[in-house]
Amino acid sequence: MRVVIAEDAVLLRAGVIRLLADEDIETVAAVDNGDDLLVAVKEHRPDLAIVDVRMPPTFTDEGLRAALGAREAVPGLPVLVLSQYVEESYAVELLSGGAGGVGYLLKERVADVGDFLDAVKRVAGGGTAIDPDVIAQLMARGRKNPLDALTARESEVLGLMAQGLSNTAIANSLVVSHGAVEKHIGNIFSKLGLEASSVEHRRVRAVLTYLGR
Repeated sequence: MRVVIAEDAVLLRAGVIRLLADEDIETVAAVDNGDDLLVAVKEHRPDLAIVDVRMPPTFTDEGLRAALGAREAVPGLPVLVLSQYVEESYAVELLSGGAGGVGYLLKERVADVGDFLDAVKRVAGGGTAIDPDVIAQLMARGRKNPLDALTARESEVLGLMAQGLSNTAIANSLVVSHGAVEKHIGNIFSKLGLEASSVEHRRVRAVLTYLGR
């Protein structure tokens, strides 16, 4: 089996490559962003693409969008998505594509080597491997206030956004790094289902959602 991996966390990427190698699964390319994933998929035509959801530059949903693009470029390409969270905005589109194998696992499942390798082989063979927590959350979408999905820190960041603070000001207020604030905001956009728009700014839409709670 030949695999392409898209994962920006160096240690996790190296660990997955090692796990696959122990099963005689060849990693033909390992990249850290969505653009390079598309290039690698087109070049190598792998048996499976293992894709992280959040990668540079915004760490929101680049991986899922790249996965969808990869399946368009190589119809039927099996894709196994790894994420710390359930990214609803594109997950439904990916999982309902109906062509080739597809999987969506939370990263904590990778710790169970047997389950992870079973998912890899199943998806590469055209099957599915969907994390139970992913299924539960997707089934529950639309039945609750989207703000309920935010963590306490994400709610705090959104509250400061509503106050008109910049990312730098939020970072100073919470005594965290600028990068951490950007990641929290990316999580907020994703959990509120706010896709990029040339008409409405996602930041404004997030604040309006917060104020309308």
